[in-house]
Amino acid sequence: MQSEIESRVSRKLMWHIIPFVMLLYFVSFLDRVNVGFAAMTMNKEIGLTPAAFGLGGGLFFIGYFLFEVPSNLILHKVGARIWIARVMITWGLVSAASAWTAGPISFYSLRFLLGVAEAGFFPGIILYLSLWFPVKQRAAATAWFMAAAPLSTALGSPISGAIMQLPSVFGFSDWQLLYVIEAIPAIVLGFVVLRRLVDTPAQASWLNAQERDWLLAQMQTEAGQRAAHSDHVVGVWKALREPRVLVLALIYFGTSAGLYTLGLWAPLMIRRFGFDALHTGFINAIPSVAAIIGMILWARHSDRREERTWHVVIPCALACIGFIFAGRADTALMIVLALVIVNVGISAAKPPLWAMPSMFLSGAGAAAGIAAINSIGNLGGFFGPAVIGWLKQSTGGYAAGLYVVAALLAVSAIMTLILSRRPGRGSIASPVGSNH
Repeated sequence: MQSEIESRVSRKLMWHIIPFVMLLYFVSFLDRVNVGFAAMTMNKEIGLTPAAFGLGGGLFFIGYFLFEVPSNLILHKVGARIWIARVMITWGLVSAASAWTAGPISFYSLRFLLGVAEAGFFPGIILYLSLWFPVKQRAAATAWFMAAAPLSTALGSPISGAIMQLPSVFGFSDWQLLYVIEAIPAIVLGFVVLRRLVDTPAQASWLNAQERDWLLAQMQTEAGQRAAHSDHVVGVWKALREPRVLVLALIYFGTSAGLYTLGLWAPLMIRRFGFDALHTGFINAIPSVAAIIGMILWARHSDRREERTWHVVIPCALACIGFIFAGRADTALMIVLALVIVNVGISAAKPPLWAMPSMFLSGAGAAAGIAAINSIGNLGGFFGPAVIGWLKQSTGGYAAGLYVVAALLAVSAIMTLILSRRPGRGSIASPVGSNH
């Protein structure tokens, strides 16, 4: 049972931190994947083939990969408030500049620069949450934060679809208006972050002295318990060489390939059944609503059971089955059902997965390790969309590419099981399979 002060602090953390970081991630994810809606008219207008679109869509993650660890280390030094504000303003400017894409080369360049601009945001928030939320609440807090991604699809898809129906304004095509309109919130929120975000619990004016002392003592106790383990990792270079970091990154690779395959290709997969942009947006929202519910319930179950391994394995396996089903779907109803299965699986796997690194990483090691997991793992966001585009151009359909992504999720599930069963000191799994 929670004590009265623990319950009070938990409620305040959830209300003061989670809605705001959810809003930031909502805007971030919208700017990442609105290219899937822009593609409905942009590809033809600027001469992008399916392979070129898939490649350019994925190049975001190359820029992301190269700058993720340095960005998160800077955040660890200067604080989340200043660095997250910088990230948001620069990615908003690059996203708006995408309206001036003129052909494959400029498309590739701007997608790469968008990844550079946004590098550090997601792992920075994961690191930020680990500084505020005790272990028992961390998966649930992460789930609420990450629910912004499917929520962005659920609400953003109809909005993007509606913008794509607008007439030309000042000579801008519908896809150009989409980029400009949806970039504005990121720039505005960047300045809000400077006033709104609090770096550490010690600075939180919305906690009274008793609540602040309790939270600081709780986080210090947990840090001490982690440090007592012989395989605890603090330093930057040690974290980057840590086998568990690499294995978690490879597990995350499969989930990222699945997530961004959905983000970039799902609108086009739905539209092939004859829907216009607006109806495609509403239909694309349905799987995301299911994903939000599944993600939060599954993360709460993971926290209650204090178990992570099977809470990653089962949804990865479910998403694998969903992609196979999507590859065989030949009606609109079948593709929607398949996308529901895939969305729920991928979304549910992520919060328990992101609760794992803080079990054995802290300090600068946590900043570097979490960024490395995210940057390497997000290369799946390059591979998934790119392989879909290449195989679609080669085969004329989506099935072959979807099966490849399904195989990656099967590998993620298997690697999670292997990770949890490696015994002994310095194991790459022992802190992952159970809470401490």
